[in-house]
Amino acid sequence: MNIPPKIYDRSPTPLYIQVASVMRQRIDRGVWSPGEKISTLEELEREFSVARVTIRQAIELLRQEGLLDAQQGRGTFVSHKLRRQRWFNLATDLDAMIANLKDNVLKRVHVEENAAPPDLKPGEGNLAEAYTFLRSVQYNKGEPFSVVNLHLAQDIFDKDPKRFSHAAALPQIMEMDDVTIVQAPQTLTIGVADPETATLLEIGLGEPTADCRLILIDRNGTAIYVANIHYHKDCFALRVELLDDAKQRRRKTK
Repeated sequence: MNIPPKIYDRSPTPLYIQVASVMRQRIDRGVWSPGEKISTLEELEREFSVARVTIRQAIELLRQEGLLDAQQGRGTFVSHKLRRQRWFNLATDLDAMIANLKDNVLKRVHVEENAAPPDLKPGEGNLAEAYTFLRSVQYNKGEPFSVVNLHLAQDIFDKDPKRFSHAAALPQIMEMDDVTIVQAPQTLTIGVADPETATLLEIGLGEPTADCRLILIDRNGTAIYVANIHYHKDCFALRVELLDDAKQRRRKTK
């Protein structure tokens, strides 16, 4: 189906970037497979209803990203060396969240004690007396995939400042015998990369990110852990089994 030209007017984004986004999605979904020759310039011109120079700009952008390989005299092919896509599945319980951290490398980029407190929404507990702010980048196979902005209650941080400054806080908190977590609300939204996040994730300013907000509330109702996590859009997926074993058994007995 050819794309009607007026659809481009709904976005202020340059034409070639809009076209590249659709082509990138085709590669991501496997519509265009690794090693496959993509449509010709003429075919893409007709399909996207844009000038050839726009198609060339879109292809060049994807070539710079390593997704396409333009071969003179042969055409344009999908790269054989595509990055892993959608490999990170957002955890739906704390045990899974902690397990996700095991294969990742964490790099602290900022630690600030007695920082300004986080903004809490209704249902996210009460503020601690003071917080330490910790920003870190998580790497997998040498590539950054998430930026974590964490407000950690100062009294928790003071239990082991050195360890909290160099390792993921979540597993350490769950190992503490004198800390009991009674609530752990998690919210997922779609956002865009601000200058700090774009720099740390090595992506473009304003590119989409999957944003996760995780709060740990102790038995006193205090939000001791307030994390805002920004995931690289290409690594992220949310996979949930909606029919658990108990429900399957009930369905079979009906």
